[in-house]
Amino acid sequence: MTSPSPAVPPRIEQVLRRFASLGREEKMAALVSYARKLEPLPERFQSLPDDGYTVPECQTPMRLFPEVRDGMLHFYADINARQSPTVAAFLSIVFGAVNGEPPATTLAIPADFVRTVMQSLGLGTREVGLEAIVTRLKYHAREAAGRTT
Repeated sequence: MTSPSPAVPPRIEQVLRRFASLGREEKMAALVSYARKLEPLPERFQSLPDDGYTVPECQTPMRLFPEVRDGMLHFYADINARQSPTVAAFLSIVFGAVNGEPPATTLAIPADFVRTVMQSLGLGTREVGLEAIVTRLKYHAREAAGRTT
C-alpha cells in the first residue's frame, strides 16, 4: 500500500493504517469484531421502499440509507449481519470512519480503500460489491453536499 495522501480524512487514514499493519488472521478477527458493531437499522427507515437504497451489484441483499443532520452525513444499512458478516464488517468500518462527518469525508474515501482493507483475505468476489457500496455512499455524499452548500 502506498502512504495515504494528506487529503485522506483522519478516521479513514486510521482504518487504512490499521488494516495495512494486520496479518490475515488478525484481519479476519478484526472483521468479526466490526461485524458485531454494526448498528441495527433505525425504525424510521424500516418501512421505506427499496427504490434508490439497494446496491444491486452486491451479492448480499442490502439497503443503504443516508441521512443529513446539521450538515453532517450519517449512513445506516439494512443487512442480515449473520448471513453476511464480511459485508456487515465492511459497512461498520466505513460508517465508523464517515458517520457524523461532512459529505466531503465520504467523497475523500480513496480509490484503493476496499482493496487495502480486504486484501489478503481471498474475498475477491466480494470486492465488486464492496466497491459498489463505496460508489453508492459517494453518490449519496455528492447529493448531500449539493444540499448543504
